[in-house]
Amino acid sequence: MDSQAVPCCNSSRGEEEAMFCAAAAVIAIQRIRIGLTLKGIWKKQWTMTGESFGPSLWPKKSWKRNRAPKTKRMARTPKKDKSKAQYMLDSDEKLQRQGQIGDLFAGALTSIFKSKQPPEPSSETSIFAGDLVGGAHYIAKANQEKSFSSSSDAASKEGMPIFDDPFVSEAELPLLIPKTTIDKHRWAHEIPYIEPGAVLIANEKLGGVFHQTVVLIIEHYESTGTFGVVINRPMQGNLQKIGSEPTSKVDLSLKMAFKESSVTYGGPVLTEEFSVLHSFGEVEGARKLCPGVYIGGSEELMAQVRSGAMDPHHALFVKGHAAWVPGQLNREIGKGVWYTAAVSSDFILRYAGVELTPEDNPNDLWTDILQCMGGKYEEIARRHGGTGDSRRVLP
Repeated sequence: MDSQAVPCCNSSRGEEEAMFCAAAAVIAIQRIRIGLTLKGIWKKQWTMTGESFGPSLWPKKSWKRNRAPKTKRMARTPKKDKSKAQYMLDSDEKLQRQGQIGDLFAGALTSIFKSKQPPEPSSETSIFAGDLVGGAHYIAKANQEKSFSSSSDAASKEGMPIFDDPFVSEAELPLLIPKTTIDKHRWAHEIPYIEPGAVLIANEKLGGVFHQTVVLIIEHYESTGTFGVVINRPMQGNLQKIGSEPTSKVDLSLKMAFKESSVTYGGPVLTEEFSVLHSFGEVEGARKLCPGVYIGGSEELMAQVRSGAMDPHHALFVKGHAAWVPGQLNREIGKGVWYTAAVSSDFILRYAGVELTPEDNPNDLWTDILQCMGGKYEEIARRHGGTGDSRRVLP
């Protein structure tokens, strides 16, 4: 093959010339493609020479052969009188044809001379592409702001971080994104469903025995119903005192091992029965409700207390429980009787000897959780809170 036929492939001319030739080839292909499209639209009415879009496809001579000799004048056919409707129809066809050509040129110019500003991700962009996952949009928006903004002050006003390196790896991203601090002891947020470990927060208008209560969900099944325990009604006295009352049923050995443990009123169902909440772990007989919160396993816990491995103050005994038949709780939530939320284990075990922080309100868990949830809930806590957890709950 003659070397002069493909001068852009000669590696001796350097990388810059190769890149220039490649770009020129792409533009030439685009021009040829546009020319073919234009030829299909205009067909035989094409009036341009075609040299600017591909002279090899439409030689100048072929156009000359189709023209009449200059010396001879073509006989003009008499114009037919057109109706107003036909004239408007022809005008519409011409305008439509011009619109098609205009759209074609606009698309061609866009494809050849690409915009300097990167396009926004479309709604069809797959999430598996990673462009919008894990804070990756920080990189795209930051680099866009840095490359195409008129000044760096505009980016700082919008609160957009700017990265000097446009090729930041995923492993380096956590070091560049502004950190958000979450207090592991105090967090709470609304959830749209019911599950074990979630809490029900009584509406401020709810009265009766559940007024301003926080109920921990233990079990929830659509077919059998739901039961939970109130966790913010501490009773006067420890397990030894309350367990010795005639209305209580608690094993003597358990009562002696956990005699200093706190007791809370769990609800109006089976008030003589006791269950135990703790954070010791998933020991034999215990069940995990959510991270850091377990229920049951009293026999194994008693052995741990006797061996000195567990502090009895870190167990919360619950007297009685609350129960709902199938569908009842969903109806109550739908009517606004309860707010459903997920909260930290320190909120759930507030009366199980957890360490309090300066932000905690040690005697008003209902108000504390609502304030932590923020927004409209914080306003509810401000207007209706302050009653406190300790109150008479039994008739």
